Amino acid sequence: MKNILVVFTGGTIGSSVCNGEINTDKQTHFLLLSQFKMRYPQMEIHFTTLQPYEILSENLTPSVWTLLIQTIENANPSIYDGIIVTHGTDTLAYTSAALTFYFHALDVPIFLVSSHYPLSDMRSNGLDNFSFAVNSIIKKKFRGVFVPYRNINSEIVTLHHGTYITCSPQLSSDFYSISSNKKIESLFIKNTPIKLKPDFSTRILMIKPYPGINYDNFNLDNVDVVLHDLYHSGTACAISEYGKHHSLPYLLKRCISQNIPVFLAPAFKSTQFYKSTIELRNQGAEMIWNISIEAAYTKLLLAYGTFENHEEILTFLNNNLAGEII
Repeated sequence: MKNILVVFTGGTIGSSVCNGEINTDKQTHFLLLSQFKMRYPQMEIHFTTLQPYEILSENLTPSVWTLLIQTIENANPSIYDGIIVTHGTDTLAYTSAALTFYFHALDVPIFLVSSHYPLSDMRSNGLDNFSFAVNSIIKKKFRGVFVPYRNINSEIVTLHHGTYITCSPQLSSDFYSISSNKKIESLFIKNTPIKLKPDFSTRILMIKPYPGINYDNFNLDNVDVVLHDLYHSGTACAISEYGKHHSLPYLLKRCISQNIPVFLAPAFKSTQFYKSTIELRNQGAEMIWNISIEAAYTKLLLAYGTFENHEEILTFLNNNLAGEII
């Protein structure tokens, strides 16, 4: 008999609808397990359940990740065949990245399961996603953190790696991953385990680019590091011809004068780059290559929550902590 730890945290998968309002509902805590047992009545699995908190995931802050990590660690995860965490969709990509980096040395797989509708809605994909996670644990093929998710117009569940899944596109409930054209097996390499603290920095400023952004509007007080998002081609405004306050190099100069590192993501490492990207790097920006902005953000939070030395931080940021298919 397989032993699976299920950690309930709320989200749409743990919600119900009342008078047009979707909110977490304690009555739905174990509806998911009931639905699974109805679908697979002959499957012998022992579920151990925990619920450290109950929130809609848009209300999540990094301190909640600390609570989730401590809950999993205190449950002695090595005694289970697998762990399933139910989660809302809004911040799913951030939590999956945070757990991937922190639990990079854990031999037990962790699956984050979400739903785009409450479980009582016939359109819900929650049971399909949960069933995929359970069956994956039974097969004993995985090590790392993964997100199984069936998109709205799809009949199959797609498996996403925890650091490759990105937030849903605007006005959509679907999920996609960077490098989706690669086989998932090719994304993972083993690394020497790194001792991390379940602490996430609160002094990181993330900035998203848009035409006309004014960098004078950003207060750098109480900021240890800046993470600047990039357009899809790995670029941001690098000229001052149409206003220096709209130019990222202007912000870089402000940050350098205050000893604040600036990291850029996402971008794939290549042999060819746009002139703007080269200029930003020449001006002192450091790249976090080949991961999503969500993964870069959570990795920085964890790096600055764990390490004090800048070289240690860079080593951690450049380490491809992932998982593998065994």
